[in-house]
Amino acid sequence: METNRENQLEHDSNGHRSGPAERGETSECSAMIRLPRYLCRSAGGLRRPGLSSGYPQSESDWRGPGSRSEAAPSLPSTAPTLLGGAGDGGRILLIEHNAEIRGLVRFGLERQGFNVLEAGTGSEALEMAARCRPWAVLLDLGITDVSGLAVIQRLREWSAIPILALASHQGIPGAVSALDHGANDYLARPFSLEELGARLRALRRSAPAPAPETFRSGSVSVDLASRTVKVGDRAVNLSATEYSLLHLFVRHAGRVLTHAQILGAVWGSEMVNKVAYLRVYLLALRKKLETPTEPGLFVTERSVGYRLVVREP
Repeated sequence: METNRENQLEHDSNGHRSGPAERGETSECSAMIRLPRYLCRSAGGLRRPGLSSGYPQSESDWRGPGSRSEAAPSLPSTAPTLLGGAGDGGRILLIEHNAEIRGLVRFGLERQGFNVLEAGTGSEALEMAARCRPWAVLLDLGITDVSGLAVIQRLREWSAIPILALASHQGIPGAVSALDHGANDYLARPFSLEELGARLRALRRSAPAPAPETFRSGSVSVDLASRTVKVGDRAVNLSATEYSLLHLFVRHAGRVLTHAQILGAVWGSEMVNKVAYLRVYLLALRKKLETPTEPGLFVTERSVGYRLVVREP
């Protein structure tokens, strides 16, 4: 085994040791992201000495087998020590369905000073985003259990967290859709880990101040991250449609929403004239959220629409 490893590195006329990529061979991982040459091999997948967790674990793994003089890659001089690292408690959520790629990207970002959480599915990512509150999301648009666009939409229901979409070279239309759905930026494969880190630092600099994740009006509270609703200490169970309707009012609290605006946003453009349909659901929300001591949470603007009243808690 050791002999085979040594044979994979060859000396040129100057004594430099070259890997498969320098000899003109095609690396399997080059189709995904550009990685250091000692993490790649031309056949048989990634070469990761003594590796079981999905990414290199020591400087000897970075140097490659058989090398004694080659130093491990150093951090860029501009690498932030507080960007998503232990210094500020912030974390990046990496959503990637391929465990091997996910581990390598995580390792590369941690080498640049980032603190990375991993999720392999969209549903797992949404739960982690609500629980761990990362400061940025790296989203593989190729996840399958929940579409990448659906993940963006769900996150945008309660958070302005920066989202960087990762798309295949052929998936540029998907990246455009991701931007239209609320992503802040995208990277097309293949990309370098250095560029990925630079994009994250740029997102960090331009990120808006965090928006409140809990709405309160009197005794009513709505946790937008966990999608939970309470009146005082009592949990309120809402159907999916009732929650969507309430969420729309919360996003526009204090403003008048017309019948057509509400029906189009919650039920679609084909339902904008079904005002009686809207009244049924609004009556259900009033019964669940208004109390004898706090009536009038939803105010009817006659012949126009409705308004959610904002009261002091």
